[in-house]
Amino acid sequence: MSFAMQSRHHLSYGVEESFGTLPQPASFRTVRHTGCDLKLSRRTIDSDEIRSDRHFAHVLQAEQQVSGDLDFELSYGAYDDFLAASLMGTWQSDILVTGTHETSFTFQQHFQDIDLYQSCSACRIDEWELVAQPGRMITGRFGIKGRSLKNEADSLDETIEASASFAPMDSFLGSVREGGDLLAIAAGLDLKLENGIDPVFALGAENSLAMTSGRSRLSGELTAYFENGALLEKFLNKSFSSLELTLSGEGGSYHFHLPNIIYTGADLPVRDEKEIILSLPFRALYDETEGTNIKITRIAS
Repeated sequence: MSFAMQSRHHLSYGVEESFGTLPQPASFRTVRHTGCDLKLSRRTIDSDEIRSDRHFAHVLQAEQQVSGDLDFELSYGAYDDFLAASLMGTWQSDILVTGTHETSFTFQQHFQDIDLYQSCSACRIDEWELVAQPGRMITGRFGIKGRSLKNEADSLDETIEASASFAPMDSFLGSVREGGDLLAIAAGLDLKLENGIDPVFALGAENSLAMTSGRSRLSGELTAYFENGALLEKFLNKSFSSLELTLSGEGGSYHFHLPNIIYTGADLPVRDEKEIILSLPFRALYDETEGTNIKITRIAS
């Protein structure tokens, strides 16, 4: 008897030509991942009918949707499609900015030891998180929302393309700049992008007809070495600033530019004899000059 083992799990994706529809023939690519928990959930409706034995008379099943997280270690070229879908933009000359382009995917899981395929269709990136800390892998998460999940007898693509195979990134160069002038050296950065994606259901349909997008809400927390009062003054004076971050590794680099941020807090704990680290949560807002709240530039080595 064979049991499905996590070590034999394979994940791939195909870009849909329209919401829920793959091109024919379909073209899939392997997804490198450290975790995946795509699942189907279904809303239930309890009957209000009163029974003398105290039991529920009926429980009906209603709308359903796919949700879950895809965890990853950032590697050059491996997640460019997902970064673009997260920002709802398209890569133009290796530059990506926030836009309004809606991209959907079909994900396929293959539990190889029991030879079972499972597909999740009409999936969109609702959230994206990135965590950069010195001396650690650059990790992240894509939060997925989709329409349907089903078991498949065979693979949706018999010749799945391999993903970019560069080693994960494990270092970064971070700086806080104002008008091009260096304000501080970053010790770490957490980013979170929320798209506010919600499914749209119609009367009599268990699957969503579409998914609506909310506003691009980009927030995060910067940790920086406490060298002077420049960053603290930004928070105290309610001043706007900018943030630049370069993540480098085998194959190339990603340069992240947040041109217009406002700090929403400042934490300066002193608990031991080590260096003092300043923690500043922030919101990233639209910048008139750049025309976006974030700009990502990919640079091949």
